[in-house]
Amino acid sequence: MKIMAFNASFIQELREETSKILAICAELNKENLFIQKINQLVVSNNSNGLLSKAEHFFISDCIAMYNLCLGKEDDKARFTLAYYYDALRNASFADEKEAKTLNKLVSTENFKKHISKIKNENSLLWSKPNDQKYFIPSVLLEIKNPKHEWILDKYQNFLQHSYDIIFKDKKNFETFIGLKATVEKIENSDVTSISENDSLEIVLQELEQLIGLEEVKKDVYELINLLEIQKKRSFEGLKNIDVTLHTVFLGPPGTGKTSVARLLSRIFKHLGFLSKGQMYETDREGMVAGYVGQTASKVDKVVEESLGGVLFIDEAYALTQNAIGNDYGSEAVNTLLKRMEDHRGDLAVVVAGYTEPMKDFVESNPGLRSRFNRFFRFNHFSPEQLFLIFENFCKSSDFVIDADAEEKLTDTFELLHCKKDENFGNARVVRNLFEKCVQNQANRIVNLPLLNQEILKTFTEVDIPEPTETQKQASFFQR
Repeated sequence: MKIMAFNASFIQELREETSKILAICAELNKENLFIQKINQLVVSNNSNGLLSKAEHFFISDCIAMYNLCLGKEDDKARFTLAYYYDALRNASFADEKEAKTLNKLVSTENFKKHISKIKNENSLLWSKPNDQKYFIPSVLLEIKNPKHEWILDKYQNFLQHSYDIIFKDKKNFETFIGLKATVEKIENSDVTSISENDSLEIVLQELEQLIGLEEVKKDVYELINLLEIQKKRSFEGLKNIDVTLHTVFLGPPGTGKTSVARLLSRIFKHLGFLSKGQMYETDREGMVAGYVGQTASKVDKVVEESLGGVLFIDEAYALTQNAIGNDYGSEAVNTLLKRMEDHRGDLAVVVAGYTEPMKDFVESNPGLRSRFNRFFRFNHFSPEQLFLIFENFCKSSDFVIDADAEEKLTDTFELLHCKKDENFGNARVVRNLFEKCVQNQANRIVNLPLLNQEILKTFTEVDIPEPTETQKQASFFQR
């Protein structure tokens, strides 16, 4: 008697797994930026111009992984691929009660031909030569979407279901499927590069998706209008005023200054005022050395990395605040000012930090005063906006909030806003609170005898720390 390749419990396991994948694909399908970017990577088979959904790309990526292990292909592997295909493309789930019948089916030649057809018809082609193998991770990495980690977990599960391959850790898995080099290259760089498929429309869409920041958005649009008119005046042979791209960002931490700087770098590129549009992020440590002559070379390095884009200096006031011992912050500032003049046509510098220290910083040097005359003001988020940020963290990580938890969170954000000072961390505080809720929920449900998708993804009131506890924690880290 032939031993079955899989049993009813395995089919049930596949049902639960693919149901979770469908849920995450549904979320990705709602993200216009993701869908637009990922469809730009593929040769379209849709003559009617319809965009492919996340499910199509998930199956294509699974086929790419499946093909890595064809030497181990057996009936169980073929069934797994077919199950994923039927679940994700057709929302059809095989009945675990039919395990015996299905085992007989997968061993037939017709089923093997069916697998070949699935692979041939669902392997998407890259529109341009690319050293990456997998569509969804490449786009999620590019747009810095936290669902990237979740997707890799699901990819790892697919290989385990198909070929019983168990990886000792994430790096081992990424190396196996050929992702390790790509991930390390992005994670270890201070440079945020611009995609060749980027456009001004995509950037403005990302700007609008940022929570709050209405005053900053208005400033950005007014700057765009000015630059657009400057271009048109130049085209008509008219004289222009000298418009500086160098900008000062004023405001507390966690209010989106770095995110807006990245968007500005891309906007300047698309408007033709910068050649590349990348952003290089640094601070005092990245620019100031401890010995004579070394500071200038460190500044030269960050400027070279920034040419054609934006040099973003966080807490820039620290360059001139350290008066203890031999300090070379003033050397860094003077070197930077000279390099800004040398590369005035293809470099934008954005300096950021708390409002009053940044005003003192700009006033500390005549060269800074003359070059930085554009100020963007970032305000604290309101309690409602803090809640929306928390909701975004939940959506990105497949969590939902029940009614009682929602009420407790509302009280928390109202207390945080009421007790805030200039050092309040805004979105950073919200992230810390979200991670604490994830930990609390895990501790609550880990020993439950029966876990389902609803339990795994729901925050209840007991998962939310007491508002006063969160406020004390926020105050501690603000000191």
